[in-house]
Amino acid sequence: MSLPEKPQGDRIAKLLARAGIASRREVERMIADGRVALDGKVLETAATILPGLQGVTVDGKAVARAEHARLFRFHKPPGLLTAERDFSGRPTIYNALTNALPKGTPRLMPVGRLDLNTEGLLLLTNDGELKRAMELPSSGIPRTYRARTFGPISQTQLEGLMEGITIEGVRYSRIDANLERRTGRNQWVELTLTEGKNREVRRVLEHFGLEVSRLLRTAYGPFRLGDLPRGAAEEVPQVEVERFRKSLGKPAAS
Repeated sequence: MSLPEKPQGDRIAKLLARAGIASRREVERMIADGRVALDGKVLETAATILPGLQGVTVDGKAVARAEHARLFRFHKPPGLLTAERDFSGRPTIYNALTNALPKGTPRLMPVGRLDLNTEGLLLLTNDGELKRAMELPSSGIPRTYRARTFGPISQTQLEGLMEGITIEGVRYSRIDANLERRTGRNQWVELTLTEGKNREVRRVLEHFGLEVSRLLRTAYGPFRLGDLPRGAAEEVPQVEVERFRKSLGKPAAS
């Protein structure tokens, strides 16, 4: 008895993520909410396998053919939420991106998040699969921050973070932290980590009794903030994006 043939293609959630509709997890929620249809029939499961997106609609609108993966650097100012909208009316990164991005730029999704008052490098992509791969702790992508702090701290204390630390029951993996210039009781601390748990840098520094007056992300993997002005966005050259995708073991978009 022959086995049934395996359907050809990819899961609908993966295809829509690659098309920049949303991250795979968000797409799964959209399907559960009945917002995705195929040839007019609402899809009931994210496990649906399709060869492509022909006939697929989201909120009644046809899905455009997936573009190649694009990546943008954005210098997020403090005071902006890393969200598409805020029901209380607070400004989001998309308010700033309206003027920062060239016309015709596809819908972009943030890679990870920066807290409301954290500034610096925020990467944005139109590719949900690339976004997911860059956010996974298993990818081990380093993120570097500089924090202006107030209070006593020594390099020896910071070096203890190389072994990881547990704070209020939460385990934080290895952090490479270095004390930079100091003026009185104020100093800058540079920290590089790979997990990026919620408010990780602030919680670790506050655990040492430090007050954080400014927090700036300067790098995410090989991509650096550099001298990009606050509130500005700039596209990463395509050759660099594809080189990075290959380093993650992700095939280039067709």
